[in-house]
Amino acid sequence: MGRNYKVSLLVGLIMFPTLLFAQFNNNTSSPYSRFGMGDLQPYGFGRSVAMGGASLASRYNQQINVSNPASYTAIDSLAFMFEFGMDGRFSSFKNDLGNSSLNNVNFQYFAMKFQINNWMATSLGLLPFSDIGYSIDVNDNIENVGNVLTKYYGTGTISNAYLGLAVEPIKNVSIGANLNYLFGKMNKNTEVYFLDASDFYSVQQYGNFRLRDFGLDFGVQVTVPLKDNKHLIFAAVLENKPEYTTFFSDITQKNLSSNSATDRDTLHFAAEKKSTITMPLTYGGGISFVKDNSLEINVDYFHQSWSKALFDGTNSSFLTDLNKFAVGAEWIPNKFSIRSYLQKIAYRAGIRYEETYLKFGNTQINDFGISFGVGLPVYRSNSTINVAAEFGRKGTTQNGLVLENYVRLNLSVSLFDLWFIKRRFD
Repeated sequence: MGRNYKVSLLVGLIMFPTLLFAQFNNNTSSPYSRFGMGDLQPYGFGRSVAMGGASLASRYNQQINVSNPASYTAIDSLAFMFEFGMDGRFSSFKNDLGNSSLNNVNFQYFAMKFQINNWMATSLGLLPFSDIGYSIDVNDNIENVGNVLTKYYGTGTISNAYLGLAVEPIKNVSIGANLNYLFGKMNKNTEVYFLDASDFYSVQQYGNFRLRDFGLDFGVQVTVPLKDNKHLIFAAVLENKPEYTTFFSDITQKNLSSNSATDRDTLHFAAEKKSTITMPLTYGGGISFVKDNSLEINVDYFHQSWSKALFDGTNSSFLTDLNKFAVGAEWIPNKFSIRSYLQKIAYRAGIRYEETYLKFGNTQINDFGISFGVGLPVYRSNSTINVAAEFGRKGTTQNGLVLENYVRLNLSVSLFDLWFIKRRFD
């Protein structure tokens, strides 16, 4: 019996309990992560990264498509998939005062998928939901005070451990749901120093935020067969204002240091308090055109009503509705070629435009990216190594804001094997 699935299963069973109670350190370096829930991670991974993230209607049977749980039933019978990925982001930031460059490379996600029976399949895994990672220094010169340095910095990750189930009640119609467990911790801190006034107290404020709770999202895919092994697939996803339990705490203190001693006083202390966050109504739709084993073209629209999200019962003035548009394609010259490896490679490209959930004054922060990549088949296997690059631009230098130009590199490995096959020869 083949050993690939045994190795995959063993690794999955060992890693998943550990990862479930751990937290990824998918650190970001974006100053925009200071606001809201930080940098929201894209809903697509693996194969779809090179396709602009467009994946809501994709039913490719050799991928794990967590963006729409209805896709899980597309897996072949007796098949087992195990997938993990790494992500690197290389960014340059620019505003009216100067520029800087920062890089981040992180383990990104882990997931597996398999059939339960001919009309039901499941998937489980762990992936990042959002990240905070910023360090901003602001220098001011105040009359009768002198130079004042204000430091803003924060770190943290919210992760999503999910368990998904999909069923195909009638032919060509699949529905599914993900049970999501969001958990993690974020810190947002501010420090103020009076550089020219030795008799002024410095002030520090340290805020801590924890989140943990369950939520549900749903999806549906409908396949319309066409001639010559072609298909049209229509898809929709929905998440209806999930409410998550949170815990907030913060402390504000002042310090006056001299050569001999430090005078410290607590101005405000709030012990950890239980609260809630009401996440936005989320919905999306997609269309996919497929020619079996040759061509796939995906178009997505995705919306989140962040302007109506509630943090401890109140709205944030920095948040607005998120809208995302994505188009992507994959072409395989000859998937079953026995003479040319190049013809078996999957060539992918995509484009993405996102009106993010951040708005400052009348300026909404937008994100635009163009992506390319390949899927490299593993010899004598249905496993694939996916490589993708995205070139993007986020934000603007207008109104004192920050423009980020970035290159995102993604590497994922998709291990595919068959379960429970009794072979005549081993």
